[in-house]
Amino acid sequence: MKSNKITKWLLLCLSVVSLSACDITLYPEDKVTPGTYFRNETDLQLFTNNFYTSLPSAADVYADEADIIINPTLDDKISGQRIIPETGGSWTWTTLRQINYYLENSYRCEDAAVRNHYDGIARFFRALFYFEKVKRFGDVPWYDKVVGSGDKDLLYKPRDSRQYVMDKVLGDLDFAIANISETKDVYRVTKWAALALKSRVMLFEGTFRKYHGLEGWKECLEECVEASEELIKDGGYSLYSKGATPYANLFSTLNATETMSEIILARDYNNSVTLRHSVQNYTTSPTAGCTGVTRRLVDAYLMKDGSFHTARENYDKLGFIKECENRDPRMAQTLRTPGYELEGKLTPANLASMKLGYQLRKYYIAVQYDGFSEVDMPIFRLAEVYLNLAEAKAELGTLTQTDLDNTINKIRARAGVTGTLSVSASVEPWIKGCYPNLAKLNPSNMGVILEIRRERTVELVMEGFRYWDIMRWKEGKVFEEEFLGMYIPSAGTIDLDGDQKPDFNIATTNNPGDASAGVATLKIGENLTLVTPGANGNTYNGENGFLTVHRQDVMQRKWIEERDYLYPIPTKERVLTNGALKQNPGWDDKLGI
Repeated sequence: MKSNKITKWLLLCLSVVSLSACDITLYPEDKVTPGTYFRNETDLQLFTNNFYTSLPSAADVYADEADIIINPTLDDKISGQRIIPETGGSWTWTTLRQINYYLENSYRCEDAAVRNHYDGIARFFRALFYFEKVKRFGDVPWYDKVVGSGDKDLLYKPRDSRQYVMDKVLGDLDFAIANISETKDVYRVTKWAALALKSRVMLFEGTFRKYHGLEGWKECLEECVEASEELIKDGGYSLYSKGATPYANLFSTLNATETMSEIILARDYNNSVTLRHSVQNYTTSPTAGCTGVTRRLVDAYLMKDGSFHTARENYDKLGFIKECENRDPRMAQTLRTPGYELEGKLTPANLASMKLGYQLRKYYIAVQYDGFSEVDMPIFRLAEVYLNLAEAKAELGTLTQTDLDNTINKIRARAGVTGTLSVSASVEPWIKGCYPNLAKLNPSNMGVILEIRRERTVELVMEGFRYWDIMRWKEGKVFEEEFLGMYIPSAGTIDLDGDQKPDFNIATTNNPGDASAGVATLKIGENLTLVTPGANGNTYNGENGFLTVHRQDVMQRKWIEERDYLYPIPTKERVLTNGALKQNPGWDDKLGI
């Protein structure tokens, strides 16, 4: 059963909306005013509850489109079709105004301990707000006060430097860590959530600066290490390990308190108060997304003994049943692999809908939630902090075998992978090809960096990280590659659930396949698209090949290195500031200012 806590939280948020959403420079007689509000813990909690709506939503978490999960309609950021918007484009500041308004008035509460706790929560959310802005736009104007219509110099100020803003973010995070309560609460921001956010922010910023040639990257990664180690040492968290499939169970619970040994902060969903999302529908419905999982994810999973799947002869043409054998158990807990059961019945991937052949099952809980879901969505968990720590130390060149044994190898052991990662790991050719920028730089410890990236890919898939990981590693060129799916060796029936019975009939232009099998027939060139990569270019819809959904000869994807790692500033904002807001490099808005 869901807790009533979420209902009470909603009522608190609703009660504060009239204060936070109105014109806060005017105080009608029937409204509370700063002079009578912000006096006690209830007031501070009521106001700061409103900030929780800015946490990542379910859609932010599971919509992980990049090079390993793609949709039939490619996002503009992947296809290279982004345009400069007139307005919007996430250049919004309402949440920041509410946070700064609170911080300007919380001094009215005379209980210093209470005030510092909720000030810490407000500054946690301001750090999160600016982190998202910097990820998207780079340099942005820093505001730590409420800006009114008379503050012309602030309203029309230029952008502050990335370094300046991130120093401010770090200050907010350190204040939050020092002042927010340590008491664990999976649905509320705690000191441990602030440490997890600092770990995430500083890893992103440190590696972004390193791979994009900016100063200060070492200091950022050292801050990541410090925050990660403090959380691991003092937080009392451990990897969730209950049940036969603990990894899958983490993402299929209606109550995150059941998994709070690992989950540090989650977003609560509860259908009784119409708080629900569509993650399950997204992965099952032929009309809700037809989400495609690429070979890049499938090939990234190790064998169960820790060896490379890609070292097997003709690994990419083994066929679905064979390629799923003896793999990292997380593969079968993330995708519908042979043996997958739904409501006690063998259920293959729906090749008619999921046109790359591989179908997600992460976050799936029960058939009754096919239209909506109320499964809680993890936002911070210990496994991510382990990955952050290992990567930061690897990038700094300070990683030890003990570090790996206490992080990556614990994650692998929980998953059921028996092999361990060594600090002296050799470079595996397949995964090196996934990261051409790193390969070009050729660091001396490239092998272990690549393996940490592999681990991050399979552990955090569908949790909202992949696109931004590609951005910070400066690997955007991978979006220009053909997105490959399942290999189809020839026309005929195909068994996807491992019961030795046909699930679909594949027909080609010259071969109808086995139409007598009594299963749905899918024709290459009509229902499905095949691609055969070649040295002289790709050919399509032959007698065999890899499933694809975005033909490279039809949709030319182009990634511009000098432009596409940042989003453009909306033109209206630039006009309003008379050009004080400068456009990001490579984006020509024709304004001439």
